[in-house]
Amino acid sequence: MVRTAAVLLAGGTGTRLYPASRSHRPKQFLALGDDDRSLLRRTADRAGFADDLFAVTRAEYADRVREEVPEATVLVEPAGRDTGPALAYAASEVRERAPDAAMLCLPSDHVVGDGFRETAETAVSVAAETGALVALGVEPDRPATGYGYVEPGADRGDHYAVAQFREKPDEATAREFLARGCFWNAGMFAWTPAAFLDAARRGPLGDVVASLETGDEDAVAAAFDAVDPVSVDYAVMERADDVRVVPAAFDWDDVGAWDALLRLLDGENAVLGDALTVDASGNVLASDDKHVAVVGADDLVVAAFDDRVLVAPAEDAQRVREVVAELREDDLF
Repeated sequence: MVRTAAVLLAGGTGTRLYPASRSHRPKQFLALGDDDRSLLRRTADRAGFADDLFAVTRAEYADRVREEVPEATVLVEPAGRDTGPALAYAASEVRERAPDAAMLCLPSDHVVGDGFRETAETAVSVAAETGALVALGVEPDRPATGYGYVEPGADRGDHYAVAQFREKPDEATAREFLARGCFWNAGMFAWTPAAFLDAARRGPLGDVVASLETGDEDAVAAAFDAVDPVSVDYAVMERADDVRVVPAAFDWDDVGAWDALLRLLDGENAVLGDALTVDASGNVLASDDKHVAVVGADDLVVAAFDDRVLVAPAEDAQRVREVVAELREDDLF
């Protein structure tokens, strides 16, 4: 069996779930849906079959991550620069601490159904045996415009070569992707640290990788300060020579915005917390200790947390990031 080091990405904020998600309470620490465990705790439990467990996060969340997942080795990245630099840092640390392990890299803020382990173990085996970078691809059930896609190439039996990664499409293009057998890019990956770092050095993470290889903390900090935030998809996966995709045999949702709760929760309205509806349907009602009531209105998001209230059409749930962008300008997020 391949030694597996599961790496949980726990440094994001989940801006589209504002006001439940805030700078002091990012999405991975929330309990969403019908499970009272945080999304981070659920991810750690799902990865419990791994031989080693790591969580990479930023300094301000490190203590909370240790509380939520005490069994994990917490890696504190020098600066938050999106998933590309975070995973380069994690790969360097895993190579030092578990040199014979392949990495299974998992966002800590997704909802995943049964069947995860089998797919994950296949992905890790493919990564270890081929030296390729491996994505877990979810079979779409709708023409989603909020996800990237992976177009499969040659059939390798239990996986495919990747023909190309596709950016988030409009609805018409998403329908074309479904017809062509594309998978959703779920942001879950497997690779050996050596293969990933080798691929990463040939893109925008080159200076970061070079600094990590020096072992000089000051050099690493300087490289992180200098690098622009960049996703692992753009920085590495889309540029790598050998990328594979393993079809995922499980349900998946990234709970990226409030309208996701309409998919995750049963009922005429999706309710988190204390709520009352009268002659209303298709709404998302979420709150902490506040009572929320909606009368005679359909297809709204009403979210009340702390001293903040958000109201938006459910179809505009992705636009919550625009609110957060303005709040950040005034340091109010």
